[in-house]
This record gives sequence, C-alpha cells and structure tokens, in this order.
Amino acid sequence: MNSIVIDAIKTLLEEGKTPTVALTKNKLSQPVPMPIIIAAVSQYKNNPESIHSLIQQPSKEQTSKSKESQLDRIEAKLDKLLALIDKN
Repeated sequence: MNSIVIDAIKTLLEEGKTPTVALTKNKLSQPVPMPIIIAAVSQYKNNPESIHSLIQQPSKEQTSKSKESQLDRIEAKLDKLLALIDKN
C-alpha cells in the first residue's frame, strides 16, 4: 500500500476523523490513483488495526542515512556549480 495514503489516513485518525475516500484524498500531499486510495480506505474499514501495523516510524539509522545521501547529492551539485563558475 502507498505510504502517502497511509500517512493521510494516520493524520485523519489523529484528528479524530473516520477515514473516507474523500477525506483521505484531501489529505494527500501529491496525486495518487483513486484505486489505491479506495483500497487503503477499504482495508482500514475492514480491519482498522491493519493500518496501525503498516505505520512504521523510520529508525534513526535510516533517517541518518537518508540525510547523508541527501547531503552527498547537494555536495555533488555544488561541486558541479563551482566547476562551471571556475570555467568562466
């Protein structure tokens, strides 16, 4: 299931609202195909506990690796920009 849809459902639950297709779609941060939204909401309605088992907090190690890789990409772009400036 799409993690963006799960996050939207989690947000609705934290607000004390019952997830519906319309509410979930409004909470999405980016476009998601309607069948994925419907499947996620249906799964929640059939077994509310299933959503809680799918929601996982990223570990500190995963978060730090993600930040390191993002920093590496930024540094590489900066190096390219500096090389272009030096050519001029």
